[in-house]
Amino acid sequence: MTDEADQLHWDREEMRRRGHQAIDWVVDYLASIEQRPVQSRVEPGDVAASLPLHPPATGESFDDVMADLDQVVLPGITHWQHPSWFAFFNSNTSGPSMVADIISSGLAVQGMLWQTSPACTEVETRMMDWLVEMLGLPDSFLSTGDGGGVIQDTASSATLCALIAAREQVSDFAVDRDGVQGKMTVYASSEAHSSVEKAVRIAGLGSDQFRHVDVDENLGIDPAALDRAIEADKAAGCMPTMVIATIGTTATTAVDPVAAIARVCQKHSVWLHVDAAHSGTAALVPEMRWMQQGLEDADSYCFNPHKWMFVGFDCDAFWVRDRKALIKALSVLPEYLRNEASESGQVIDYRDWHIPLGRRFRALKLWFVIRNYGVDGLRRLIAEHLQWAEWFEQQVESDPRWQLTHKRTVNLICMAHIDGDEATDRVAQQLNEQGQMSVTVTTVQGKRILRVCIGGTQTRKTHVEAAWQRIAKVGAAARS
Repeated sequence: MTDEADQLHWDREEMRRRGHQAIDWVVDYLASIEQRPVQSRVEPGDVAASLPLHPPATGESFDDVMADLDQVVLPGITHWQHPSWFAFFNSNTSGPSMVADIISSGLAVQGMLWQTSPACTEVETRMMDWLVEMLGLPDSFLSTGDGGGVIQDTASSATLCALIAAREQVSDFAVDRDGVQGKMTVYASSEAHSSVEKAVRIAGLGSDQFRHVDVDENLGIDPAALDRAIEADKAAGCMPTMVIATIGTTATTAVDPVAAIARVCQKHSVWLHVDAAHSGTAALVPEMRWMQQGLEDADSYCFNPHKWMFVGFDCDAFWVRDRKALIKALSVLPEYLRNEASESGQVIDYRDWHIPLGRRFRALKLWFVIRNYGVDGLRRLIAEHLQWAEWFEQQVESDPRWQLTHKRTVNLICMAHIDGDEATDRVAQQLNEQGQMSVTVTTVQGKRILRVCIGGTQTRKTHVEAAWQRIAKVGAAARS
């Protein structure tokens, strides 16, 4: 049996040779990415039609697999790392992050408990504390106090974990919540991410228990409207459970007034979760920390280093002000997980901080990226993106064919053609079909807007300038 295993598994030299081959492929891909159309041109089912219906009975040549990577997979890839990717938000990666992922895959540790790999836990704890310092977050999120941070996969999971903790806290961690859960209510603006309502459903609350709060002229939550909504629900016998404030909404990067919302939450003893998935990275630049005013009164907070901080997907940084509520809500301890270190109370077991039991060594990506770039380097890169966004905004303002539709807060520019929704859609469609850049359109308060997000790892000022020239040219043609 040992001989057969040796024949089937790669030996060390094969692993070395094939690993180098894969790295070379990635480097060559990134080097040539600008020559590819940003969006995939395949039709539905094209990729599947190129794949065999049945798996191979015997192993195939690695060279054949790599050839199919080029011929089958690449045509069906939308190139998020393209320097002219301006759609949605960024989903960045970088050299240090990719290398860290390789090492994490090679170590293949299971970091559910401190005992199962102490370094997996302790590096993560230190990285989360580093981020608190780097972003100017409240000291209450540091692991040295009552709070602390954990890496989730996405902000969606962070919102769900916060809601579960809030739900348990409102019900006083009752075993029998019969009749209580149906009264719980959750609040966010109409501009909040769709994951909020999804979390409400997963947590066992109905969509009818989710309240959209009125917004102000800047699309931020109106604190007075929030207060009225909570008062009305309490009068109706409901149990207000959690408010989600957003720093940088998906459509326009609007910023909710966290400090004023926090005061409402304190008045009614409601859990406040703050979601800064994309825009949170901007706080690396001290001048951008105005967005975090009031965050010291939040119960939980998250942002995604995997969006704009050059850390590959997936990596969401999630903090709580008081970790006891989160751990109590999510901890289930079967006998087979009991161990001396956990029983001592001197270690963190991150399995109690999120939904799954198992967890990868994601913290290596943060460790490699932060150490490679340094805080100053990361700050300079983000500041540069913000400067380019300001330049782009000025070009829009100076072009009579375009109008800014919403106030720019970070690196997203929202604009519309003066000829209306159909012209805006035509421009976006033509830009995406040309393949040299990618943008997103959406509808906000009944108006179609074109979104341009500037923050890619591969993006340089020349790409931003070229993007504006293309938009201006297609926008001019849309009038004729």
